[in-house]
Amino acid sequence: DILFQDVDIVWLRDPMEFFHNESSKVSNFDVTFQHDGSNSVRYAPYSANSGFYYARANKRTQYLFTSLLYHSDLIINWDSHQQVLVQLLAEHSSLFGLNVKVLDRDTEMFPGGYHFHSHKKHDFMKHFTKRETESYIFHMSWTENKDNKLLFLRQLGEWYVTDKCIGKSVADILGGGSSLENTALVQPCCAMEPIFSCHYRDKPSKLPCISSDPIDKNARSFW
Repeated sequence: DILFQDVDIVWLRDPMEFFHNESSKVSNFDVTFQHDGSNSVRYAPYSANSGFYYARANKRTQYLFTSLLYHSDLIINWDSHQQVLVQLLAEHSSLFGLNVKVLDRDTEMFPGGYHFHSHKKHDFMKHFTKRETESYIFHMSWTENKDNKLLFLRQLGEWYVTDKCIGKSVADILGGGSSLENTALVQPCCAMEPIFSCHYRDKPSKLPCISSDPIDKNARSFW
């Protein structure tokens, strides 16, 4: 079995407990995906987010991901491996009996950018910042670029990478003569406590950021 995730995901508790729970109905599915949050035609019919999913090792999933590899030309042409993967999910479900599960978009267990950016989820995000939800992870999807992902995660109180390691190579961090075999990146790069800073008052934040400018024009303050 394999759990695949993007690097813009923070674990709040071990999601493997969810997927390894044999009494859960999810255990009957070959692949389980986080909901993308968007119900656009581009990702129909499943709206699966290819940035977080669990696949159980069997012939059906092996064929699925072999097919994805063989469709690399479409990934390049469409500029989206998610779009290609969703189409293959539909095809393999219909033709080969692949059991596909996409988690409910509104579940509090696997929130993401949809919850962060949607005004409909304002109350949920208030509870999330106080750790009053049953969330396993948080996925900073639905965000235009990695620079904003970093700022949003810092503001949310879920960023743990020190400044000296951001955008740097291993050689820059450890020194040109250092080797990963002898020196770990944990000590210089990983913070024990979240690194918090305010950036946009209209986005969810661990602490009030009312003195910061909004990122969206005329948007009201989150707090």
